[in-house]
Amino acid sequence: MLDPTHPWGRPIAPFLPKGITATVAQHSWQVDEYFRVRREIFADEQGLFTASDRDEFDSIALPIVALALVAGVGHEVVGVVRIYSPERGVYFGGRLGVAASHRRVGAIGTALITCAVSQAHALGCQRFYATVQEQNVKYFERHAFVVRETLQLCGRPHRLMEADLAAYPPELAQGPIHVSQPGHRAA
Repeated sequence: MLDPTHPWGRPIAPFLPKGITATVAQHSWQVDEYFRVRREIFADEQGLFTASDRDEFDSIALPIVALALVAGVGHEVVGVVRIYSPERGVYFGGRLGVAASHRRVGAIGTALITCAVSQAHALGCQRFYATVQEQNVKYFERHAFVVRETLQLCGRPHRLMEADLAAYPPELAQGPIHVSQPGHRAA
């Protein structure tokens, strides 16, 4: 008898798009999905928050999404990050996450970081900080961030890291950041 969930005797591999675009969320469905992905990662999966990870900074934050491209059109939010400026010239990035189904692809986190820091730089950022979970410090170091301080947030070790703005020219913020998955050409 044919098993509809495993017709060839093993699970069907999930569809992974050939390209990703990181951009500021522009449509209501993107904002809705931005908050859904954040909740799934930071509340449901990691247990850092009970029901929601929303906080007072969301009212001033710019939501940035990584969209999976199908036929060159963004159709699914697969990654998120936010930036906000609590004071003139200083920006923070946070709540960076990639949907579980798209982790380890290699390009989504880079696209989100590039878009976030470049967008802040274009908006007048002179110092860009991120609060980074301990296990992600090396990843951010590879993206031109340096550790400035050790913190405890939500009961877990974090590092306050600062981006080297010279690595993120502001002109990149003029449009979406397009990247391809390994083995695919950019869209």
